[in-house]
Amino acid sequence: MSTSLPQQLSDTTLDSIVSHFGLTERHAAEGGPYMVLSSQLPMVQGPVGFVRVFHGDPLAMLVTCSIVVPAMQLDSHMIFAFTQSHSAVPHFTLDSVKAGDHYSFHLDLIPRVDLAEHTGYMNQVFKPLSGVYQQAEAIEGLAPAHVSPIQRATMSPWMLVHRANETAFRQIGHYVQQYLQHWQKLVADTVASPVSESSLQQRDKANRAAIFSTEIDPVWHRIDGLIGLASGQQLRALLQGNTL
Repeated sequence: MSTSLPQQLSDTTLDSIVSHFGLTERHAAEGGPYMVLSSQLPMVQGPVGFVRVFHGDPLAMLVTCSIVVPAMQLDSHMIFAFTQSHSAVPHFTLDSVKAGDHYSFHLDLIPRVDLAEHTGYMNQVFKPLSGVYQQAEAIEGLAPAHVSPIQRATMSPWMLVHRANETAFRQIGHYVQQYLQHWQKLVADTVASPVSESSLQQRDKANRAAIFSTEIDPVWHRIDGLIGLASGQQLRALLQGNTL
C-alpha cells in the first residue's frame, strides 16, 4: 500500500530533524515505539497508532504521534520538536492530516516569550519568516481551519493552519522546509533570551499546559474517545513535559 501524502510530509520532516541533530530514539521496555495506541471503540479493533520519542542535544525531546484509522477515514501525523526549557529558541511543530476527503496541516514555531513585550526577539526569530508565511497563505486551494482565537493565542502569529485540497497540500512541503531550515539555524545560533532562564521555564510549562489542554483544544476529547482516557492523559503528560 502506498504511503499517504500526510505521512510522506511527516516522515520527510522527521527524518530531516533526526538526521540534522543526530537524535536517538527511545523505545518501549519491550522494544518498538514508545507508546502503541489501541482503539477503545467497538467498531475499530486493535492498534490504530503509535508515539515515538527521540532525544539528543541540543533539543530536549522530539515527539511524534501517528493515528491512522481507515474505517474512520483518518490519517493523522504530528511532530513536536521541543527545545530545552531554559532556551529562548522556539519549539517546532507540524501536523499533517487527511480526514475524509480533505487535507489539513498546522505548521508553526512556538514562541518562548511574549512577542509584543519583546519586539527585538520577535524581529530576530519570526520576522524572517514573513515572506514565506505570506507566500504560503496565498496558495490557491487553502481554506481556514477550525481553530479558536484561544488556540491561536497559544501559538505564534506566523502559524500556518489550513484545510487544503490535494493540489494545495502537495505544495506545503516547500514551506515546511523553509520553516524547518530557519528553525534549525535558530537552534545553531542560540537565540539570546530577553528574560531569565527561570522565566523561560515558567512560561514554557504554562504554555505547553495550554496547548495540550482538553479545555482549549477539543480534538483531545476525540482522541481520548478513540484511544482511551488513560492513553490520552499519558500522551498529553509527555507533550506537556511532565513525565517520560
